[in-house]
Order: sequence, then structure tokens, then C-alpha cells
Amino acid sequence: MTALRIVVGSDDAGYAYKEALKADLEGDGRVVTVVDVGVTSDATTPYPDVAQLAAEMVADGRADRALLVCGTGLGMAIAANKVPGVRAVTAHDSFSVERSVLSNNAQVLALGQRVVGIELARRLVREWVGYEFDPGSASAAKVALISELDRRAGPERDTPPTCG
Repeated sequence: MTALRIVVGSDDAGYAYKEALKADLEGDGRVVTVVDVGVTSDATTPYPDVAQLAAEMVADGRADRALLVCGTGLGMAIAANKVPGVRAVTAHDSFSVERSVLSNNAQVLALGQRVVGIELARRLVREWVGYEFDPGSASAAKVALISELDRRAGPERDTPPTCG
């Protein structure tokens, strides 16, 4: 397995977990770099801004994966998924974390500080770092279809439909 470059981010509702998980990642030999895109202890940056920055770093190749934390993980995943080429999931159990990488090649894991305890969050992140998508797997064709959805959506992706 290649050493991972991971970007971490949170809003104020996920700050404490982000800091603990960042420290764990910095001490993990499978991780070569950890970049923190916020927030700081005194900031209240809206989570969509943090998620977008982290997801863009993954999409443009500056990071291999992103770990995002907010109150539930849901908002971070939704915002990160707005960046073309990014597959973000919210997962709060080992099986979902495993399948997010092995079946879906998700590069972004979003956790909820108000949903799981810190020890479970730490365990899930350790597990997540250990999984690597196999481009020769049976899931590869399905992931390619997901990537095709991004390509077809194009720049009008966030344009709401019009009534006519």
C-alpha cells in the first residue's frame, strides 16, 4: 500500500474529534502527510467551505483522501460530493467504512462527532486507512459508471432544473 496524503477538516461541531483523529493520522506509518484545512479552535467556518476545500484537494491530486468531521457527518459528505470526481460517504460502522473503499472507491470519509464515540471514530479511521481499492475488482465497473455520471453532469451540475 502506498503511503497516503490525507487532508482533514471540520466545522466547530467536529473540531475536537478532528484534532484527535489528526493526531492519530500523524502517528500512523501508513500516512505520509496530513494537511488540516480547518477549522481552528476559535473559528466557526461553515462546513460547506471546509468540505469543498478538502474535496478539491482530493479531486486535483494534492491529497489521496480526506477525513471530514461535523456534528453528523452528513453535511460534510453532501458538500464534498458537489466536487466532481469526489466520492464522499458518511459511515459510522466498520462494514460501511470497508465497503466505502473496497466497493465504491470513496476518497472522503465523513464522521459525526455527535453520532459516534471517539474510540469508535478512531477505530474506523484506522480501518479506513488500511483499505485500498482494487481497480481490477468486480466493483471497478460500477465505480467507472459513477465517474461517468460526473463527466456527464459537466459544469451545469449545480444548476437547478427549470420549469417549462
